[in-house]
Amino acid sequence: MSVNHNLLESLMLFIENNTPKYSLNLNGVSYPMINVSITNSPIPVNEPTTRGGVYFSDTFAYKMKGVVEDLSIVPLLTKKMLGPNTEFGELQITTEIESEGKSQNLEIFTNLTNSVQTPNSIELSMIIIKLNSV
Repeated sequence: MSVNHNLLESLMLFIENNTPKYSLNLNGVSYPMINVSITNSPIPVNEPTTRGGVYFSDTFAYKMKGVVEDLSIVPLLTKKMLGPNTEFGELQITTEIESEGKSQNLEIFTNLTNSVQTPNSIELSMIIIKLNSV
């Protein structure tokens, strides 16, 4: 996992006082995300391990949650989550922050771990696996 911790720290600091806009990019279409949160939390493993030979899991992970109100993404997500597939597909989320007085575009790559669908939206639970400045 190549999470740039300095970049992640900048993002977390920016989130404390601002509400950046996030977009989930799937198949060349951008879907706005709302109610986005990022936390560093423990996961249910005692030591770093490879989970089912599919993805690497450390004892702590940066988790991201967000809601998409466009339900047309539901069929696209089945190809991204472990379960119907033998591999996780990465989800790409973009946002813009301000760091040291400069605007900075970020790409956040995640693995989808869970989704909860309501009649009007779908809440995505993800683990951040990569963070890049573009």
